[in-house]
Parts: sequence; structure tokens; C-alpha cells
Amino acid sequence: MGRPAEVAVKFSVPFVGEVSGTWRPDDAERKAAWELYVELITRVSVVELAPSEGVLREALSSQYTLFHTTRDILRRYGPDVAPRSRQGDITFGSLAVTVLNAVVRPLLTRWHPALAEHEAARPPGVAPQQHEQEWEHEAELRQQLRLARRTLTDLARVLAEVAGAADLLAPTPPRIPDQAGGGA
Repeated sequence: MGRPAEVAVKFSVPFVGEVSGTWRPDDAERKAAWELYVELITRVSVVELAPSEGVLREALSSQYTLFHTTRDILRRYGPDVAPRSRQGDITFGSLAVTVLNAVVRPLLTRWHPALAEHEAARPPGVAPQQHEQEWEHEAELRQQLRLARRTLTDLARVLAEVAGAADLLAPTPPRIPDQAGGGA
């Protein structure tokens, strides 16, 4: 499948509601979509963590880096990814900024300082991951990370479609050709 002329967008953003409409991306938006897609799919921010897996600090840090990456992409492509003539329409810029400000920022604003306070109270000889798992708010933070992950995963799938890319969040393993005639 090539790059579509328009993409139907529909996903939920906590505390904002549903983002839906038709996105008619231009070349700059397709390139920006690919760049942000690559960032999203290669981070823990879109990978499901089992209750005892991973480190919460790493998950929050991964979310935090999305700000720098997204800002960099927005600066590099400039107003072409959020043109005034399309204000109110779905554009790369509107989606990226909405997700940052409505999903990632609230998560970090609440949980980054709370986790830092808990980390500062870690007793000597207790491993960081063990200390996190013993935190009274550990399950609640994991739930908030799951909610953010859903929105970021939905965004990633829209970005993949706009870029004309395969869904690499659930990739199909490459086929290995049969090796006929060689070996025992």
C-alpha cells in the first residue's frame, strides 16, 4: 500500500475525548509522521510492561524524551506540518501537540516528582527496581502508563498509515526461504 491521500483518524485522548476526522497529509507531514512513528515504536512508551517488568523511572524518561523529539520534528518541518490555512483540521502539528499536552505532560507533571520523592527515600542496599515495586503508588502509575500507551499506540498506527509504512508494533516475522538440497 502506498501513501494515502487521506487518512481517517479516530482515537481517544484521556480528559480531551475523541480525536476524529480526516487528515489530508502533504509530503512534509508524511516525513514528519515517519520520524515520530520511528520514535514511538522504538520506545518503552508503546510497549506493554508486565506488572513485574521494567523500571518506572525508565518508562517516565521515555515519555519525557518524546517532548524533545517532537519539538525537534516540529521545528525542522516548520509551519508546513501545521499550516494556518488548515487550522482546525487534523494535521501532524495538531495531533503531535495535542498528544504531548493532553497525554504526556499530565502524566509527567504528576508522576515525575512523586517518583523522584520516593526514589530519594530508597534505603541503602535496596535495589531501585525493588524499591519501586514496594512503592504504594506503583500500581497506580503503571495504570496511568497503560492509559498513555493506548493513546500513543493509536497515534503510532495513524502515523504509520500516513507515512505508508507497515505496522511495526505487531510485525510479521520475515519469511526465511526454504534451504532445499543442503544438509542432513
